[in-house]
Amino acid sequence: MILPIYTYGQPVLRKVAEDITPDYPELDTLIQNMYETLERSEGIGLAAPQIGLPIRLVIINLDVISEDMPEYKGYIHTFINAHIVEYDETEKDSSEEGCLSLPGLHEKVVRPRRIRVQYLDEKFEPHDEWVDGYLARVMQHEFDHLEGQVFTDHLTGLRKTMVKGKLNGLLKGDFRCSYKVKVRR
Repeated sequence: MILPIYTYGQPVLRKVAEDITPDYPELDTLIQNMYETLERSEGIGLAAPQIGLPIRLVIINLDVISEDMPEYKGYIHTFINAHIVEYDETEKDSSEEGCLSLPGLHEKVVRPRRIRVQYLDEKFEPHDEWVDGYLARVMQHEFDHLEGQVFTDHLTGLRKTMVKGKLNGLLKGDFRCSYKVKVRR
C-alpha cells in the first residue's frame, strides 16, 4: 500500500524516534508498504517519521541508481533501531541533497565521508559497521529523520536564510510532486 509522505512542517518530522521491538504490530507489512511508497515516489531512502510514525525504522534502496553507481547493484536494506555511533571527521564532502519531505528543495550539504552505524536488520540481527562514501551520506540523511532533523538543518546560516521562502512555501503546501503527501494544516 502506498502511504502519504509527511512534508516539512509536520510535527512528527521534529520528534526523536523511538526504538521498536520484534513484536511491533505488523512490522513486515509496514516495511513492505514503505518499500512500495519509496518506489512510487522515486526516492532512494525513507524513514518512518516521513510516513508519520515516530519509530526508528529506515529503508534504503540504492539499486535504483546502480546504472550510474554499479557498486550499489542489489543494495536494498532495512535498518531498525539505527544509530550513528561515531563520525570520522577527518574527511568531509559537500554534495547536493533533496528529500521527499521537502519536495522541490535541493541544497549542498557538508557531511563526514565515513560513519560508524549500529542497527538491527529485518530479522533483528545486530550490525555494527563503518560505512563510507555515498552510502554514508544517504544513511546520515535518513538517520537524521530519526533524530528529528532534516537536511536543511545542516545548511549555513546564509543558506538557511536564502531557502526560508521555499520552506515557508512548503509549510503552505505551495509545491508540486508526483507522489501522495500529507501537509500541515
